[in-house]
Amino acid sequence: MNIELFQEIKKEIIDNIKIKLDKNFLLSVYTLEDDIYKLQDGLSSEQLEKTIKTLKKISYLKYQSIDELSERLREELEKKSYILLYAYNRTGKTRLSMAFKDIGKTEDSRDTLYFNAFTEDLFFWDNDLEYDSQRVLKINSDSAFFNGLNELEMENRIRPLYQRYSDIDFTIDYTNWSINFSKEVPNPDYDSSIEISEENTVNKIEDNIKISRGEESIFTWCFFLAVAQLAIDEQEAYDWVKFIYVDDPISSLDDNNAIAVASHLAQILKKQEKIKVIVSSHHSLFFNVMHNELKKALPYFLTKNDDGYTLKDTGDTPFFNHVSMLQVLDKADKSGELYTYHFNILRNILEKTASFLGLKNFSDCIRIETDDLDKVIHTRMVNILSHGNYSLFDPMEMVGENKEYFSKIFNNFKDDYKFNRELFNHEIIQER
Repeated sequence: MNIELFQEIKKEIIDNIKIKLDKNFLLSVYTLEDDIYKLQDGLSSEQLEKTIKTLKKISYLKYQSIDELSERLREELEKKSYILLYAYNRTGKTRLSMAFKDIGKTEDSRDTLYFNAFTEDLFFWDNDLEYDSQRVLKINSDSAFFNGLNELEMENRIRPLYQRYSDIDFTIDYTNWSINFSKEVPNPDYDSSIEISEENTVNKIEDNIKISRGEESIFTWCFFLAVAQLAIDEQEAYDWVKFIYVDDPISSLDDNNAIAVASHLAQILKKQEKIKVIVSSHHSLFFNVMHNELKKALPYFLTKNDDGYTLKDTGDTPFFNHVSMLQVLDKADKSGELYTYHFNILRNILEKTASFLGLKNFSDCIRIETDDLDKVIHTRMVNILSHGNYSLFDPMEMVGENKEYFSKIFNNFKDDYKFNRELFNHEIIQER
């Protein structure tokens, strides 16, 4: 609990509640009981309202509605720049983002740029059912999300973001409000016996393709990031943005790409503090990476029960993502189902360990072998195999030799740094 909140709670409890004070006051705050803590007689409606708000902040009382939670978040953002929310699915995260947005919306104005399940609905497919050839993704031109789209060269803003995750290209038709996707594919008519020309190429461009749902989700996300950057850069078309609210940006990501998306989002957001930001997710690894990157953020755990909602501070270490990642790697190593992105996760763990220990390079956490006294081979393997441009949708399995390198580096690391052995007993973990 931060000092400001504690002082506020302490004052409200002392002023307005009959309490059993003891020498451990902080413990008393966390162990409120009906027979010990009673409201003082004769409280004004203002005192009562303020005290009830305080009791909700320490989760003694629960929020009764999504709207009430939204008001609480806006109050927090008057003092802070970032809020992180962790919540399980079906808790109401998406409804909360919409309620937050609605508070700042009138007939003539709005103040929240948001990404959630509704954002993806701003794009819809025209599959050209009549001719089955001109398949395009249509844009809902009525949404304020697309303000000034044709003047802002959005392709050039979206493309470098999208190319982080996919090899598919696209063009935007600003007249018809549609997006055409294309991909380079092998040319079946290529003749290797004659000179390469415009007609005779190894690969050709296939236009008007329909991309997968996963690729479409990534594209929508990159589109949003480009728009968010315009708001951060104070472009006139988006000068109305006072808040950015992101709810579960990408679903069904493997752990490595959850790290990549979270880290990238954090890098964009933390370069500014003018726009206030809320990010909510059900993905613990994504949440933890955001927390580590946005160190000034307020981290909360949102839960829902039959009698209302609670919002609890997760503390300084909301989730131990390095432990989760170690378990992922250990399970993959034992099963032999090792993919190239596992080297990215391994490098991430090595870097964090080196940083924690005050070491200069991640290679300092790699054991020196008799056949590699300078750690050149193993360091190079981690470097090369953790920097490939691998697709999120078509993960590549490691070749046998690389699996051996990975297993050796990873198991030496586990032995050298004494993690709890039970972490790697996956049968016990499943039983729990």
